[in-house]
Amino acid sequence: MPYEIGKLNLEALLSPISAAEDALARLDERVARSEVGQGFSERADFFEAVCNMWVAGELVHLEDLVLHDAQMDVRAPSHELVIAHRIVRARRRAVRNDPGWAISRAGIMAFAGIAEQEDELPKKIERRGEGSYLRMDEHDALPPELAEFDEVLAETSWLVEAVPSGSTITRQPDLIVGELVIRDPDWDETERISKWLELVRKVEALPVTLAAAVLWDGWEQLEPLQRQHWLGQVLVSGYLRSRGKVRSHLLAFSVGLREMPRERRRARDRSTRLIAFLDAMRAAAIAGMKDIDRLTLAKHQLERRAVGKRSNSSLPAAIELILSRPIVSAHMLAKAAGITPRGALNLVSALGVREVTGRGRYRAWGIL
Repeated sequence: MPYEIGKLNLEALLSPISAAEDALARLDERVARSEVGQGFSERADFFEAVCNMWVAGELVHLEDLVLHDAQMDVRAPSHELVIAHRIVRARRRAVRNDPGWAISRAGIMAFAGIAEQEDELPKKIERRGEGSYLRMDEHDALPPELAEFDEVLAETSWLVEAVPSGSTITRQPDLIVGELVIRDPDWDETERISKWLELVRKVEALPVTLAAAVLWDGWEQLEPLQRQHWLGQVLVSGYLRSRGKVRSHLLAFSVGLREMPRERRRARDRSTRLIAFLDAMRAAAIAGMKDIDRLTLAKHQLERRAVGKRSNSSLPAAIELILSRPIVSAHMLAKAAGITPRGALNLVSALGVREVTGRGRYRAWGIL
């Protein structure tokens, strides 16, 4: 059953809409003009992933996620940690592509790992006009060794994406032994995604923040995906970016959603839920501006300690990494700066970064 927008209680929604619009505009301007905007955006991916899992009822430690992203795990990653890292990678993928790609059918299918029908895929167009005479040089072809690698990766990609190699049909109900997941045969993900995309077209006439709140409520009600329900927060943030409300980064929507009580997020009255989602956007924007203030102050303090150092010093690389990650370890600093772990410890001592672990082993530092 499609999600019906119906009649909205605009009298109750007007004030939250205005507050959310103002907060998001201020945050977008701050990030675009701030000298720590890039570092803030990268840090937001980790905070968003942790808060996204928290809203879903799962606990993921921030330090484990950062180390897993750097491929420096201190233990075997848990299932929840792997999902959180998928959220981080999904946000990075959304930022790399065009603003409207994330909420398009192709983008959602790519995020979910669903193979589309062959007739839905873009057809190859024969090149005509200028440049039509060009042909691929035989030197441009892959060597046989690399071609074999591509064949192996293509044949084993279903282990990662749960889609058979070369398949041109949507995913069928099956049992994935590695993930111990049984799919519901009556759960038509393609149809549900189509209904949500139809809702995207219907909310174009609404204010941006209200439209994003309606889309999130529709995602909660329709539940398009069985196993990637976390994708909804990424798509809502991508929608704000596609409408031009937040251009400089991808909003950490779950950071604000975590501040909303469950009774408001899961209320039976739709107006109460929409107000909670609008308040969540405002809370996320306020938290983002506070984080920018902390990072700006920390950057000035760290750069002051690097004044007078030699031109080939590794301190600038260390400062850039510290500002772009919630926490860093000695091995992360050593890899980023191209030095030894012992040299990384000397950099940390020179910068005076706060230690966040308080342990003798597996020490980490950061700006929280």
